[in-house]
Parts: sequence; C-alpha cells; structure tokens
Amino acid sequence: MAMEFFDTHISSQAVEMASSVLKSTWISEGKLVKDFETALTRLLGLKNPVAVNSGTSALHLALVLSGVGPGDEVILPAQTFIATGLAVLMQGAQPVFADIDLHTANIDPASIRAKLTSRTKAIMVVHWGGYPCPMDEISAIAGERGLPVIEDAAHALGATYKERTVGSISRFTAFSFQAIKHLTTGDGGALCSIDDEDYRQCKIRRWFGIDRENSVPSVLGERSYDVANVGYKYHMNDLSAAVGLGNLEDIFENLARRREIAARYRDELSAVPGLTLIQCDKESQSACWLFTMLVEQRDDFIQTLKEHGIPASVVHQRIDRNSVFGGMTEGLTSQDLFEKKQISIPVHGHLNDDHVDLIIKTIRNGW
Repeated sequence: MAMEFFDTHISSQAVEMASSVLKSTWISEGKLVKDFETALTRLLGLKNPVAVNSGTSALHLALVLSGVGPGDEVILPAQTFIATGLAVLMQGAQPVFADIDLHTANIDPASIRAKLTSRTKAIMVVHWGGYPCPMDEISAIAGERGLPVIEDAAHALGATYKERTVGSISRFTAFSFQAIKHLTTGDGGALCSIDDEDYRQCKIRRWFGIDRENSVPSVLGERSYDVANVGYKYHMNDLSAAVGLGNLEDIFENLARRREIAARYRDELSAVPGLTLIQCDKESQSACWLFTMLVEQRDDFIQTLKEHGIPASVVHQRIDRNSVFGGMTEGLTSQDLFEKKQISIPVHGHLNDDHVDLIIKTIRNGW
C-alpha cells in the first residue's frame, strides 16, 4: 500500500455509531453532541468545549465574543492556514502579521509586542504542527493590555503546555475536527472557554442567538425566544458527533503512535547535514500533527523522497502572500527564512515501522 502523507482515521465504533444515528433519523443537534462535548472534557481535559461545524466557525465565534469588529486589529502569525486570517476579516477587522520563532515555527512574543497598537483588540496564536506556543510570555503581554488570547489549536488536540492541557489555558481555544486531524468528525470543531459566561454565550451564538437550554416550545409548537445578538448556524449535528465519539476510543493510541514516530525522527535525524529539526521544549508535549524540518536544497530533498515512494510537503505557506490580506508583510525575517526551507514528512498512526525505517534511511543517505 502506498505511503500517505496524511491519514483519516475512522474507527469501527465510529462507523457503528454513525449508522445508528442514520437509522434513527435524528441527525441534527441532539444528545450525542452534548455527549461528545462531555467526552472531550472527561478524556482530554478541554475546558467548556462547545461543538461546532468547523474550526473556522470556532475561530469566528471567539472573535465575535472577544468584541472584535471593524477598525480593530488582531495580531496573528502568517504561518498558518488561511482560515485563521479569514476569520479576522469576517469581523471586518485587520489581521496584523507577527514574525515567528525560526526554531519552533510558532509566533514570536517579541514580535507580538512590537506589533501592538491602540487598535489591537486580540492576539491569536497558532500551535504549529501541534507544538504549543510560549503561552506564559504571550499571556503576560496580553494581560498588560487587557487583551484576549485566542489559541488556534487546529494542530494541537492532546498537546500540553507546562502540564496544562491546550484547551484549558486561554480565554478561547479553537479546535478542528476536519478529516485529516487527530480526531475527525467528518468536519467540525470546538471552541473552549475558561470563562463560564463566554461558554454560555458561545452555546447561544452557535445556534442563531437562541438560548435553546432556556427556551421551550409554546402551545403553538414554536420556541419562545427573543434574540438579543446576531447568532450563527454553527452548531454540530449528531451524525458528526457520533463519528467523533466513536473515534475518541482510539485517540490516545493514535497520539502515542505519532509521538513514538516523532521521537524516532528526532533521535535518528538530528545529525543529518543540511537538515535542522524544529526545537521542542521539554516542559511541553506536542500533539505531533506535523513533523516539520528546515532543509537545504529543498527541491532535491522532495525529489529524493518521491523516488522512494515517500511523500513530503509544505503544508501551509505564509498566508500574507494572499491578495485578500494586502500582500506579504515586510520585516518578518524568520518567516522569510522558514518559507524558503520548511518541509514536513509523514507522522501518523497508519505508518508502520517499515515506513518509518524507509523514511529515516532515505533522509540519512542524503539528497
């Protein structure tokens, strides 16, 4: 079987649960969505997760609840998927791109501080490849200005920062359950909130601004409600939740396998000429969604791996290159270097030991 760069893991339990939901014909938001949210807290330690229909919806809700609007600025890295920046534009705000730390590919706190203005309304960070950003430094900067921190944790389900679970640290943390993530619901996401009022508002805003928990059908059959704020059709449905619940049974096994493979790469590729590994702080634990490296002669590297049946990919190029954001930001020195050298190799649960051996041997032989 050909080696794949990403995998989509669907457990037999997920298939059974999804089939049961389809047979029941109750496929909209119901009990299973709540069960899924409860399981995310019980198994993974996420704080007040609210299940939604995508990671992008989760980011947008976080910005809405942070009060971000037209004329405001949101600081974020350019090294991310375009959804991170588009969520800012959806609120009519201006993305302000900060530099990254070349050694981690995560946003650089010093650059965040340099980008602050009187219009800054929020700081959005991205845990690149699943490795947590330096949250203590970032939280301190935000605290000085009373700014909310929004974590884009699309890569980081299961990651920990100084023994704290990503999803329990900042005011908001957004997760993605898209097809190739650690945990998939087909498509979907979750927004975590450490503040209980944010949590309540998130549940209301994800379904048109209607407080479903405190509105009941009238004698006419329609719910009695008075919507006070703009809401959205962002809720997850029971079919997606069933897939997520079924896949949760394998989440720790999958995370362990990713970390096992990443540990082998770190041990056996650290001294390869022309290759620099992304650094990892021992106080934090990566979710290992990506294994990104900096390589010299990148095209030759990709071609050599391809000749051995090994996929390699630049997963996301800097998003500020897109016209919608106004073009590339000047002065992002580390981002510029990262853009020229970054490449990722496979790291997922469907790789067997023979695959990993081949990847390591091929890279060690040079390109």
